[in-house]
This record gives sequence, C-alpha cells and structure tokens, in this order.
Amino acid sequence: MTPASSAADTPASARNGYAARALAASVLGYAMDGFDLLILGFMLPVIAADLHLGSAQAGSLVTWTLIGAVAGGLIFGVLSDYYGRVRMLTWTILVFAVFTGLCALAQGYADLLVYRTVAGIGLGGEFGIGMTLVAEAWPAAQRARVSSYVGLGWQLGVLAAALLTPLLLPLIGWRGMFALGLLPAVASFFLRRRVEEPALFTERAACAGCR
Repeated sequence: MTPASSAADTPASARNGYAARALAASVLGYAMDGFDLLILGFMLPVIAADLHLGSAQAGSLVTWTLIGAVAGGLIFGVLSDYYGRVRMLTWTILVFAVFTGLCALAQGYADLLVYRTVAGIGLGGEFGIGMTLVAEAWPAAQRARVSSYVGLGWQLGVLAAALLTPLLLPLIGWRGMFALGLLPAVASFFLRRRVEEPALFTERAACAGCR
C-alpha cells in the first residue's frame, strides 16, 4: 500500500481551507457543550418542580452528565485513534443530539437520568476529539493560538445560554429548551460532514497498513 500524500504535498489554499473548517467545527462543538451544561443548571429548579424531584435527584442530573462526559472522552478518544477523528466526532454529535432530544420527552427521574448520562457521553467525546482535530489540522507554530480559539467556543456557548435561557425558559419551558439545544448539534453535524480526516491521521493509518 502506498502511504498517503503528506501535508507538505497539499496546496497551501487547500490546507488552509481544511484547517479553517476543522477549527470552525471544533469551536461550534465546544459552544454546544458549554450551552448544554449551563442551560441544564438554569433549568434544574423548573425540572425538579415539574417532575417532583428531590434536591439530590436534581443535582444528580448534573453529576451523571459529567460522569458520562468523562466516560465519553475516554471511550471516543481511544476509538478515534483507530477509526478516525471526524468519524468519531460525527458519532459523538449523533449520540448527544438524539439523547438531548429524548430529554425533552422525559416523563420522570429515571428516564431523564439515563438520557442525560448518555448525552454526556456524546458531549465528552466531542470535547476531547475536537481539540485533537484542530491540533492535527494546523501547523505546529499556530496550534497554541488556534487551541485558544477552540476554548473560546465554550465561553460563547456559556454566554449564549446565560442570555437566552432567562428569555426563552418562561416561553417554551424546559422541554423546549432541550429541543433548542439540538440546533447547535445539528449545525455542527452538517459542518463536520465537510471536514476530512487530518493528514497526520491518514498518514499514520496508511503507514500502519504497510506493516
């Protein structure tokens, strides 16, 4: 098998276009993560009142979302080394989107806890792989700067949640807010479909196939 062409053989315009798309996709993914976690915190009192949850049950929704995120980071991080960054990122978005949507349909504590935990797995997987994708897409001299841009995506998501939740929660309720949380996931999914695997990953995969 012939190894994949190196990044140096790729025209600069194509490399720059790919790197920009990878950065945009990762920033949007981080914004999605920040938005989701903060709206959950804002909505806990309303969810608890509607589903008749105790304070411990309400708090556990956040706890298990974070536990799921840790598990997702570990699981999808390993899988991305074998099956590709972009492929696994697509799966993390699908997992997050489906189970965030199911949160809007939850009828009680048990099913909402399961939905939040699995959504957290998708969220954590996206969080870890997004930074790796950017690091592999950009030249070493620019990685520190663009990595900080990815981190800003989280802050943008948090800011959006802080501004929108007080306005929209009284109008559409917590179920509507979970449905609204699907929008950045859908946008991120379609954006990432335009992002190929980074050259570093394809070259390593090709070299592994030669052994």
